Amino acid sequence: MSDRIAVMNNGRYEQLGDPESLYERPTTRFVAGFLGVSNLIRGQIDGSADAYVLVRLDEDTRIRVPRAMTNGHADVEVGVRPEKIRLHKLDATVPDGANELVGTVLDASYIGVSTQYIVEARHGAQVAVYEQNVERTIHGSLHKPGESVRLSWAPDHTFVVRDDKSTTTEGRGATVDGSAIGQGGPS
Repeated sequence: MSDRIAVMNNGRYEQLGDPESLYERPTTRFVAGFLGVSNLIRGQIDGSADAYVLVRLDEDTRIRVPRAMTNGHADVEVGVRPEKIRLHKLDATVPDGANELVGTVLDASYIGVSTQYIVEARHGAQVAVYEQNVERTIHGSLHKPGESVRLSWAPDHTFVVRDDKSTTTEGRGATVDGSAIGQGGPS
């Protein structure tokens, strides 16, 4: 059994690493989508705060990204996995230091162990959120389509992928520009 995996695309190495690193810190769109679903949103580096850089998204929201993830790029695609995001009522406060977006629930699919949401953020990106059915277990307590919500996640759960236009995610699980939600793994 190997503890390192090579992810290849069209005969080229995309990324080599241990399973946790590949999943938690993919470096390309292809890897982000090949190993599960990822939300990818374009932004620009806009300053720094401690061990983080600030990334400005299209609607002027700023999120924090670990400095080591940006590799000196000015224009980036930031990513976060759907299970890392928490949904809150619009008027709720989020944990101190958390990244946050405001959006509207487009779809809520109850699948037993979890509810999968598609939320449209203010800047137009569609963000997938997987919420375990621990606190909201009754159908009436789930967030509903049309409801305004606040999304939050820890900055350390944010990753950055190369903006490589030649790499395709068609049929994969990457949400490129927040516009396509897919299945992870080989198709």
